[in-house]
Amino acid sequence: MEIERKFLLKRAPRQLSECDQARIKQAYLCTEPVMRIRKKNDQYIFTYKSAGLMKREEFEVPLTSKSYEKLLKKCDGNVISKTRYYMPLEAGLTAEIDVFHDGFDGLVIAEVEFPNLEAAQNFVPPVWMNNEVTHDPTFQNSNLCQMTESERIGLLKRILLG
Repeated sequence: MEIERKFLLKRAPRQLSECDQARIKQAYLCTEPVMRIRKKNDQYIFTYKSAGLMKREEFEVPLTSKSYEKLLKKCDGNVISKTRYYMPLEAGLTAEIDVFHDGFDGLVIAEVEFPNLEAAQNFVPPVWMNNEVTHDPTFQNSNLCQMTESERIGLLKRILLG
């Protein structure tokens, strides 16, 4: 079970350079339900996610690089490229801050995963996480992957100029 809240950031926090990070490239075989392949540094992962925004089922299995490359050819839409930074928060939580690249430059999203629904509902985000988008499906990666170029440009203009 995945329980998370998402926040749209105006810009990446300054202290990211001090955080652990991972390079991520992911694509989608299907978006309803979500079936995703991901390369995270040197790991390859297939993920299934059920419907939902803050709470949903998630199942991951490892892939080989060869399987990943074969499946990548079968994916539709945008390949999502991002650098994920792991920033420690209070109460043993971690903000996973995704700085997007390749067509989504300027998009920065922070996600916080929780052990249970109560912890998610009681979470008070730091002031720099002031724009919650947990319940806005626009910011799910499975929806970003389906955006046309004009939709991507419109979203980025709205974020960067808004």
